[in-house]
Amino acid sequence: MRAIIHKPSKTAMQSGRNGNVSRGNVWVLSFPRSEAARPDSLMGWQSSSDTARQVRMRFPSKEAAIAYAEAHGIDFDVREPTSRKVKPRAYADNFAFNRKGAWTH
Repeated sequence: MRAIIHKPSKTAMQSGRNGNVSRGNVWVLSFPRSEAARPDSLMGWQSSSDTARQVRMRFPSKEAAIAYAEAHGIDFDVREPTSRKVKPRAYADNFAFNRKGAWTH
């Protein structure tokens, strides 16, 4: 089974871009789902006999996660994080005369 080493994205409750403050400053080694989930016969919740899916190990750096996987003989794929591009805008741009777009207020 191949593990995935990735840097998780921030939650919807986080708006800052500082990597040291956000939850996204750690790298995670996790295992993908090896079998399909099926509804439980009693409650109808999703269930699976795949216990490796519950394993999530956090590391301070990508190199530490790779070193752990290599030391324990775990095959892995590294997924690099993508950064978003933010165009700085002023609040006054919402009321500009040369605004492109319909007024909604």
